[in-house]
Amino acid sequence: MLNVGLTGGIASGKSTVARMLAEKGAVLIDFDEIAHVVEDPGGPVWREIVRHFGEEILHKDRTIDRRKLGETVFADREKRELLNRLVHPAIFEEWQRRLAEIRARRADAIVVSDIPLLIEAGLKEMVDLVLLVYITPEEQIRRVMVRDGFSREEAERRLAAQMPIEEKLRWADIVIRNGGSPEETRRTVCTVWVELNIREKRRQEGICRSI
Repeated sequence: MLNVGLTGGIASGKSTVARMLAEKGAVLIDFDEIAHVVEDPGGPVWREIVRHFGEEILHKDRTIDRRKLGETVFADREKRELLNRLVHPAIFEEWQRRLAEIRARRADAIVVSDIPLLIEAGLKEMVDLVLLVYITPEEQIRRVMVRDGFSREEAERRLAAQMPIEEKLRWADIVIRNGGSPEETRRTVCTVWVELNIREKRRQEGICRSI
């Protein structure tokens, strides 16, 4: 099983690339989806988040209003780090459970784990390679303003709360530059998919030679 860590920065198009890889046959594990699961109302993570951040970050149905929570933590580094400490262990545990399940079922699978904070959380050693979706910081700001309706100041503040995408480049094994058209991105994803299959085949051949 080839365990690929997919990461990027805000508005880089990481989710689009993940979807394209899934269409090619990758098994996708979405950390954002896992976060929703572990933050289900009434659960231990949900209770800790509410205890520290208050019920004002809840929707009427008691689910967490992620936009309100985001506004709180993006403005305060200590609160952001606190939230990560509350949520990350449960996400990591669920991720490991899913990986083990996939490995038992499909030993030749190419698994793409969509992990926004892969580098920041120190998970690089837990994946076989890092696939980075890259756009320039200026393009990130522009896309965030369009996507979320933020002012430039707010978009820049969101960007400043993350590790600079330029810094992530040095940690990447493969880079998908996503500043062009969707068609260009799709062609790049096709090329990357071929490369991932080659790497998985080599991994299997290495196992066979060691037997």
